[in-house]
Amino acid sequence: MRDKSNFLSLTVFDGAKVTFGNDKSWKIVGVGKIGKLLSHSINNVYLVDGLQHNLLSVSQLCDRGNHVEFSSDQCLITNVNSGDVVLRGKRHNNVYKACAVSLP
Repeated sequence: MRDKSNFLSLTVFDGAKVTFGNDKSWKIVGVGKIGKLLSHSINNVYLVDGLQHNLLSVSQLCDRGNHVEFSSDQCLITNVNSGDVVLRGKRHNNVYKACAVSLP
């Protein structure tokens, strides 16, 4: 994530980096939760300094007990155990944009 306002909770985190496929590294400045409510959230999301877009790993979402479904206009992330919607994203310019602030 790149925007502090998307977090339900955030703790300062110093000293680690995230490396992407192009071998560029970015500093992690915080770790927290995003989602609709604390009870329906995605934990351990990094706030990365200098990141231009919010990025979520689909495989990590699934590994943490969520179901991820894509359609032509939206992405829906639901908790497998409760069936509750954790996050919803809208497709815009061929990219699915998820934002905790825009959740119903």
